[in-house]
Amino acid sequence: MIKSMTGYGRSEANLHGYSIVVELRSVNNRYLDCNIRIPRVYACAEEAVLSEVKQGVSRGKVDVAVTVDATGGEAVSVMLNQSVASGYLRALEEMSQLYGLKNDITISQLARFPDVFRVEKAPEDLQQLTQDIRSVARAAVADFNVMRQREGSRLAEDLLTRLDTLQRLNHRVEERSPETVAAYRQRLTARIQEVLADRQMDESRILTEAAIYADKVAVAEETVRLNSHIGQFRDMVASGGVIGRKLDFLLQEMNRETNTTGSKCNDLELSTVVVEMKAELEKLREQVQNVE
Repeated sequence: MIKSMTGYGRSEANLHGYSIVVELRSVNNRYLDCNIRIPRVYACAEEAVLSEVKQGVSRGKVDVAVTVDATGGEAVSVMLNQSVASGYLRALEEMSQLYGLKNDITISQLARFPDVFRVEKAPEDLQQLTQDIRSVARAAVADFNVMRQREGSRLAEDLLTRLDTLQRLNHRVEERSPETVAAYRQRLTARIQEVLADRQMDESRILTEAAIYADKVAVAEETVRLNSHIGQFRDMVASGGVIGRKLDFLLQEMNRETNTTGSKCNDLELSTVVVEMKAELEKLREQVQNVE
């Protein structure tokens, strides 16, 4: 099954005290171009997220947004800064002795002085957090690919329908081309008869001219190759996978055959058919730009 290069995916989970959200959006691009937005403090997980994207996506400009919030409250530890507390206590006792004041210091009063306590945040387990972010990213990529596959199914239907139209038009060229040679021979005969009037025509000369004309306007090779390219195109769409660039190259070859056919056509009906073929090829090209 083919995938579209445009899509959206999202996953959210609460793991080990953190709420983690990963979102992916993509648009068309010739190669894979992945841009990851993640809080600076958790930048250690960026490579893990990129690895998950690369495993699930081959082409497209992909924007990834990672949000990480603590849900269980930050674990902190409060410790007595003993040297600071002792310094305050000695200074207060010295003040009591120097000025004859009553020493009425209490724990609650001493605790109000700056830096008596030291508050430290418990270290985060960044390795575990990286694994959790990675697992959420993997789920987001899976959701992203489900949407891209749905879009890819619609793309495949449209591509195959347009191929049917192109093949019908090519068949009309195959049918009409011999008729143009016969019509040319009739016109040539009529013109020679008109010029020569009652004189005898050289039938061999007419046959030679008709053969030369037939060789100039023959498009059998082009129509056969175009049919072959259409068959290859169908096979690629059926096989699926990352085929966007291959389809784009194949369309270039199909355009080349159609342009050659158009340059050989001296017939109004065939010229009209070729114009329709070019229109279908352009629509195919536009759709192929969306295929991964």
